[in-house]
Amino acid sequence: MNVTHRRFALSGRIVPLILALVCVFVLVAPALAQEPEAAAPAGGGGGGGNIFFHIIKSVGIFWIILLPTSIWLIAMIVLLTLDLRMSAAIPAGFVDDFTDTVNKRKFKEAYDMVREDPSYLGRVLTAGMARLQYGLEDAREAALNALEGIKSDKEQKNNYTAVIATLGPLLGLVGTVFGMIESFMVLAEAGSSVNASKLAEGISHALAVTLVGVAIAVPAIAFNTFFRNRITQVMLNVGHVSDDLMTQMYHNSKKPGGPVPGPTPGPGPGAPAAVAAVPAAQAAAVPATAPRGH
Repeated sequence: MNVTHRRFALSGRIVPLILALVCVFVLVAPALAQEPEAAAPAGGGGGGGNIFFHIIKSVGIFWIILLPTSIWLIAMIVLLTLDLRMSAAIPAGFVDDFTDTVNKRKFKEAYDMVREDPSYLGRVLTAGMARLQYGLEDAREAALNALEGIKSDKEQKNNYTAVIATLGPLLGLVGTVFGMIESFMVLAEAGSSVNASKLAEGISHALAVTLVGVAIAVPAIAFNTFFRNRITQVMLNVGHVSDDLMTQMYHNSKKPGGPVPGPTPGPGPGAPAAVAAVPAAQAAAVPATAPRGH
């Protein structure tokens, strides 16, 4: 369990680092591309300018669609990165604190601990422990339903990255068709004397929109795969840990009463079902021995 915690903690640190490096590259790359052009002779003739500014200008009106799409992708990546952190799934120290509380037979405190914890493990345990009075299998089913609800929510968010990965090339294809239409319009209007500059402008527009669309789709596909695997791994670990803790609490509640370390609070009216398991198990044994006195 400690190995799993360290693995997730390391992964949670690596992902933001990768995102930061990508952002730095995107910001620094245009400046690096300008340096060779600045070193070239001023009278070197034609063409030019920075290719990044040329792409931005060539995309033109399609930024109305492509820019919100790229912002949407970044928002989904940041949101899922935060949601799938180890601290959001299994908080550090939670398992040890819960185990220690259950071993001391403080079931009411254990239930309050998981109910007040906003992590995925706390939510799953809360659903499962509320059904412990009906048996361990019923509690496991309730915990599994809660886990499936959390997993479904994360998968729905991750599906947006798949949608963006599909839309990127399609939006680029729309720009390609639009640019080719412009180029053929130039050919039709020019007649025998073709304006090569106008023709090249239309083709450049088509290629620029396609490039931006593919540039949006490639990271969307990569992050969709990464988050899909991470969701599966996180939920599996939460399910295994929650099942171990519920099983431990159930068997502790079935143990016969005896001297236990620390005070053991009685089951109040607001106590969870598992708190009543110990008195119920003890009361069930009393009628079996009572008639022998007569």
